[in-house]
Amino acid sequence: MRLTPLLVLLLAACDTSSAPPPAQQESPARVQPASPSPEVAERDARAVAEDFHRALVEGDSLRVLGHLHPDAAIYEAGHAETTEQYRSGHLRSDIEFSQAVPSETLREDQVVTPDLVLLLRESRSRGRFREREIDTGGVETLVLVPTPEGWKIRHIHWSSGR
Repeated sequence: MRLTPLLVLLLAACDTSSAPPPAQQESPARVQPASPSPEVAERDARAVAEDFHRALVEGDSLRVLGHLHPDAAIYEAGHAETTEQYRSGHLRSDIEFSQAVPSETLREDQVVTPDLVLLLRESRSRGRFREREIDTGGVETLVLVPTPEGWKIRHIHWSSGR
Protein backbone atom coordinates (compact mmCIF):
# COMPACT_ATOMS: atom_id res chain seq x y z
CA MET A 1 0.00 0.00 0.00
CA ARG A 2 1.29 3.47 -0.89
CA LEU A 3 1.00 5.81 2.09
CA THR A 4 -0.24 9.27 1.25
CA PRO A 5 0.78 12.20 3.46
CA LEU A 6 -2.76 12.31 4.94
CA LEU A 7 -2.67 8.63 5.85
CA VAL A 8 0.80 8.96 7.38
CA LEU A 9 -0.47 11.87 9.49
CA LEU A 10 -3.58 9.94 10.59
CA LEU A 11 -1.56 6.83 11.44
CA ALA A 12 0.85 8.93 13.50
CA ALA A 13 -2.05 10.60 15.33
CA CYS A 14 -3.54 7.24 16.27
CA ASP A 15 -0.19 5.53 17.01
CA THR A 16 -0.37 3.42 20.12
CA SER A 17 3.29 2.33 20.10
CA SER A 18 4.06 4.75 22.93
CA ALA A 19 1.58 2.96 25.19
CA PRO A 20 3.08 1.49 28.36
CA PRO A 21 4.21 -2.14 28.22
CA PRO A 22 1.53 -4.68 29.21
CA ALA A 23 2.91 -4.97 32.77
CA GLN A 24 2.23 -1.26 33.31
CA GLN A 25 -1.28 -1.17 31.87
CA GLU A 26 -4.15 -0.50 34.26
CA SER A 27 -5.87 -3.87 34.02
CA PRO A 28 -6.29 -6.80 31.61
CA ALA A 29 -9.75 -5.48 30.70
CA ARG A 30 -8.09 -2.43 29.10
CA VAL A 31 -5.93 -4.55 26.77
CA GLN A 32 -7.19 -4.39 23.20
CA PRO A 33 -8.32 -7.67 21.64
CA ALA A 34 -6.19 -9.29 18.96
CA SER A 35 -6.54 -7.52 15.64
CA PRO A 36 -9.20 -9.12 13.45
CA SER A 37 -8.68 -9.95 9.80
CA PRO A 38 -8.89 -6.94 7.46
CA GLU A 39 -12.26 -8.15 6.19
CA VAL A 40 -13.72 -8.45 9.71
CA ALA A 41 -12.20 -5.11 10.77
CA GLU A 42 -13.71 -3.34 7.74
CA ARG A 43 -17.11 -5.01 8.22
CA ASP A 44 -17.29 -4.19 11.93
CA ALA A 45 -16.00 -0.61 11.56
CA ARG A 46 -18.37 0.04 8.65
CA ALA A 47 -21.30 -1.27 10.75
CA VAL A 48 -20.39 1.26 13.47
CA ALA A 49 -20.23 4.08 10.90
CA GLU A 50 -23.58 3.09 9.38
CA ASP A 51 -25.24 2.92 12.80
CA PHE A 52 -23.69 6.28 13.73
CA HIS A 53 -25.36 7.85 10.66
CA ARG A 54 -28.65 6.05 11.37
CA ALA A 55 -28.60 7.34 14.95
CA LEU A 56 -28.17 10.92 13.67
CA VAL A 57 -31.20 10.52 11.37
CA GLU A 58 -33.23 8.88 14.15
CA GLY A 59 -32.30 11.61 16.62
CA ASP A 60 -30.70 9.17 19.06
CA SER A 61 -27.97 11.31 20.62
CA LEU A 62 -27.00 8.64 23.18
CA ARG A 63 -26.35 6.15 20.39
CA VAL A 64 -24.40 8.76 18.39
CA LEU A 65 -22.20 9.49 21.42
CA GLY A 66 -21.84 5.78 22.17
CA HIS A 67 -20.02 5.32 18.87
CA LEU A 68 -17.50 8.07 19.66
CA HIS A 69 -14.18 7.34 21.32
CA PRO A 70 -13.85 9.34 24.57
CA ASP A 71 -10.92 11.23 23.00
CA ALA A 72 -12.56 11.76 19.61
CA ALA A 73 -11.72 14.86 17.61
CA ILE A 74 -14.61 16.21 15.51
CA TYR A 75 -13.69 18.70 12.78
CA GLU A 76 -16.66 20.53 11.29
CA ALA A 77 -17.27 23.97 9.81
CA GLY A 78 -13.70 25.06 10.47
CA HIS A 79 -13.81 24.12 14.16
CA ALA A 80 -12.30 21.27 16.18
CA GLU A 81 -14.29 19.79 19.05
CA THR A 82 -13.75 17.11 21.66
CA THR A 83 -16.44 14.51 22.28
CA GLU A 84 -17.77 16.55 25.21
CA GLN A 85 -17.76 19.81 23.22
CA TYR A 86 -19.59 18.05 20.38
CA ARG A 87 -22.19 16.68 22.82
CA SER A 88 -22.96 20.14 24.13
CA GLY A 89 -22.42 21.94 20.81
CA HIS A 90 -22.99 20.80 17.23
CA LEU A 91 -24.61 17.43 17.96
CA ARG A 92 -28.15 18.83 18.23
CA SER A 93 -27.91 20.75 14.94
CA ASP A 94 -26.26 17.76 13.20
CA ILE A 95 -29.24 15.64 14.26
CA GLU A 96 -31.71 18.28 13.05
CA PHE A 97 -29.88 18.60 9.72
CA SER A 98 -29.66 14.81 9.24
CA GLN A 99 -33.39 14.47 9.92
CA ALA A 100 -34.37 17.30 7.55
CA VAL A 101 -31.97 16.80 4.64
CA PRO A 102 -31.52 13.35 3.08
CA SER A 103 -27.98 12.46 2.07
CA GLU A 104 -26.99 10.18 -0.81
CA THR A 105 -23.61 8.45 -0.84
CA LEU A 106 -21.86 8.99 -4.17
CA ARG A 107 -18.56 7.26 -3.50
CA GLU A 108 -16.88 5.41 -0.65
CA ASP A 109 -13.38 4.14 -0.02
CA GLN A 110 -11.53 2.67 2.93
CA VAL A 111 -8.06 1.96 4.26
CA VAL A 112 -7.79 -0.93 6.70
CA THR A 113 -4.85 -1.63 9.01
CA PRO A 114 -4.77 -3.83 12.12
CA ASP A 115 -5.16 -0.80 14.42
CA LEU A 116 -7.18 1.63 12.34
CA VAL A 117 -9.94 1.77 9.73
CA LEU A 118 -10.21 4.92 7.65
CA LEU A 119 -13.58 5.41 5.91
CA LEU A 120 -13.90 8.06 3.21
CA ARG A 121 -17.27 9.15 1.84
CA GLU A 122 -18.48 11.64 -0.75
CA SER A 123 -22.16 12.54 -0.63
CA ARG A 124 -24.88 14.81 -1.98
CA SER A 125 -27.47 16.35 0.36
CA ARG A 126 -30.71 17.86 -0.90
CA GLY A 127 -33.62 19.21 1.11
CA ARG A 128 -34.84 22.13 3.17
CA PHE A 129 -33.28 23.15 6.49
CA ARG A 130 -34.26 26.17 8.59
CA GLU A 131 -36.08 27.90 5.74
CA ARG A 132 -33.20 27.32 3.28
CA GLU A 133 -33.01 25.08 0.26
CA ILE A 134 -29.99 22.77 0.52
CA ASP A 135 -28.24 21.19 -2.46
CA THR A 136 -24.64 20.56 -1.53
CA GLY A 137 -21.82 18.09 -1.90
CA GLY A 138 -20.00 16.82 1.14
CA VAL A 139 -17.03 14.75 2.17
CA GLU A 140 -16.57 12.78 5.36
CA THR A 141 -13.53 11.11 6.87
CA LEU A 142 -14.04 8.71 9.77
CA VAL A 143 -11.10 7.17 11.62
CA LEU A 144 -12.11 4.17 13.72
CA VAL A 145 -9.93 2.35 16.24
CA PRO A 146 -10.47 -0.94 18.07
CA THR A 147 -11.23 -0.74 21.78
CA PRO A 148 -12.27 -3.37 24.34
CA GLU A 149 -15.86 -2.21 23.67
CA GLY A 150 -15.51 -2.63 19.89
CA TRP A 151 -14.68 -0.16 17.13
CA LYS A 152 -15.03 3.51 18.11
CA ILE A 153 -14.87 6.66 16.00
CA ARG A 154 -11.65 8.42 16.98
CA HIS A 155 -11.84 11.23 14.42
CA ILE A 156 -14.50 12.80 12.18
CA HIS A 157 -13.88 15.42 9.54
CA TRP A 158 -16.90 16.82 7.74
CA SER A 159 -16.71 19.36 4.96
CA SER A 160 -19.37 20.61 2.57
CA GLY A 161 -19.62 22.96 -0.36
CA ARG A 162 -21.42 23.55 -3.61
